[in-house]
Amino acid sequence: MRTRKKVKVVESRKKVNDVEEEDDITSEREDLSENESVVSSGEEMVFDNLSDDISSSDYDLSPAISQRKRKISVSPSPAKSKRTGSPAYAGRRKGRVKKKRVKRSLPFSVDISNDKWHSADEPDIEPPQQNFRPLRAPGPQVILTASYSPMQFFHMFFSVSVMQKIIEHSNAYGANWLASRRTSWFDISLKDFKSFLALVIYMGLVKCFNLQDYWKKTDIYSLPYPIQVMSCRRFLAISSALHLSDPEEDVENEKKKGMAGYDRLFKIKPLYDDIRMACQTYFHPFQNISIDERMVATKARNGLKQYMKNKPTKWGYKLFVLADSLSGYTWDFFVYEGKSLLRQGKGVGHDAVMRLANDKLLGTGYKLYVDNFYTSPALFRDLLSKKILACGTVRANRIGRSTRPAPRGSIRWLRDDNLLFVEWKDRRNVLLCSTFHKAFNGDKVKRKVKGVDGVWTEQDFTVPPAVLDYNKHMGGVDLSDALIGYYTVLHKTRKWYRTFFYHFVDIAVVNAFILHQHVARSKNQKPMTQKEFREALVSELAGTGPVSATAADNTGPKNNGQNNISKISPNHSHMPKYISGDSTFGRRLCKLCHLKTPVICVSCDVCLCFVAKRQCFTLWHKSGSYM
Repeated sequence: MRTRKKVKVVESRKKVNDVEEEDDITSEREDLSENESVVSSGEEMVFDNLSDDISSSDYDLSPAISQRKRKISVSPSPAKSKRTGSPAYAGRRKGRVKKKRVKRSLPFSVDISNDKWHSADEPDIEPPQQNFRPLRAPGPQVILTASYSPMQFFHMFFSVSVMQKIIEHSNAYGANWLASRRTSWFDISLKDFKSFLALVIYMGLVKCFNLQDYWKKTDIYSLPYPIQVMSCRRFLAISSALHLSDPEEDVENEKKKGMAGYDRLFKIKPLYDDIRMACQTYFHPFQNISIDERMVATKARNGLKQYMKNKPTKWGYKLFVLADSLSGYTWDFFVYEGKSLLRQGKGVGHDAVMRLANDKLLGTGYKLYVDNFYTSPALFRDLLSKKILACGTVRANRIGRSTRPAPRGSIRWLRDDNLLFVEWKDRRNVLLCSTFHKAFNGDKVKRKVKGVDGVWTEQDFTVPPAVLDYNKHMGGVDLSDALIGYYTVLHKTRKWYRTFFYHFVDIAVVNAFILHQHVARSKNQKPMTQKEFREALVSELAGTGPVSATAADNTGPKNNGQNNISKISPNHSHMPKYISGDSTFGRRLCKLCHLKTPVICVSCDVCLCFVAKRQCFTLWHKSGSYM
């Protein structure tokens, strides 16, 4: 009798659960029908990124239903289950609140109803063009008839005063850092810092997995150049002590953390400001410029780190960059610190463009190209008030693209005062907004089309001029990123601000290389490749290569004895002497065996071993190497 009663209780509970489940499914189907009615009624409305604000659960209800059915079918017996049929669970299920659709304000305050779109057959009035009046003559702001060495171009961005400032802060930080470890610290000299920079740029040319690999003496590595410039221990010591700001001022800034006066970028500010100022001083952009984001790769646990899924470098520090579209010269940039620090309140893209496109520094009549992250009527009208023209792509969910199938090459457009919106059918729909283009002027573009017989042929299709100009001039920042990425000096660091230091070195080298290209072409000379430019720069910074006559000034590094050997008479007396007056202090690497020695030749200015087991001094002069 007891078993029969248990079976009846179980069957009754199952029936109750089935009824409750059917009620849930029917209610959810009613919710789905309501959502479908909302979507169908809103097809003619324009939403700005509305799909990002609504979770997928508002539309896709079938997976949840099937999952719930699967859970019921494999649920344990009702006597042991606490979830099925429990009053608390039923209450939670009945108390669910459906997410409601929220309408948000749109940045596109433009009437874009379908009856206002025009075809390519209807003529468009070309908007008035702004006269191009730059503040300075576009191009390098140097004497084009003069001759410059790679190091002189580099010193325009990393001047001796900038280096001295970094050396001063690094010595103060290194003394405090090593004092806690009870280790003696040897101050960095200007020659040491130039040698350090030479090896940093050299490591962008020759890649090794670890820094120590450059000084390994195994058969696989055995790189002779790094040991000639600096020892591994000294290089790592400078790397660990590298500091861009005053350590005492860092302490004062850290006390303000959480308050309005706290500066998150304080540790990079001295070099950050100097590099930005130098980039704007020695070059003025041509008429076509572009603004885009740049990612500096890092894995640091820092609040400045951002994630961008559409970038090749997905995790890193985000920089907004204004670059010249012709050469890829980085003219201005700033580090993105967060939405709260962009004060205009019209969106991150709007505020970033208005901060970089400064008509008081650039001039008027510039043509700015941006991607769909920035494009909005409010931004383009604000730029037009500064007499800066703009062109950019538009996201399809912002202006209500056409849902009707159209043949390839078809064009439709609408004009709202000074704004032109044009849609062009290629393989996909292309949407652009411009303040200085005409909708169509008869341009054509070639595309390969596969025929019915399977043969590919070229055909001409009509194309708006805004598409051609955008494809030609939008890649300024991408070109700059490519030039940096070929021989980037960026490597892993333990401090977040050193990542910015290495990126600033990359910017300085690439901008110096672009200046060299412009100067060489102005004199009808063939410019060096970037690889050759970097190789010459490394040799000059380290003092291991020939220096041109124009580079032999006070700003250049002290010439090594190897470069002066040809000027020494063979009859000149060669006498050894201690480098620092003490045989145990101030030792340097021997020119022949690369071991440490305290002896230097007075005439050759070359460090050589002069001990019983290593007669490098004698071998050097007997072989005639000093000639």
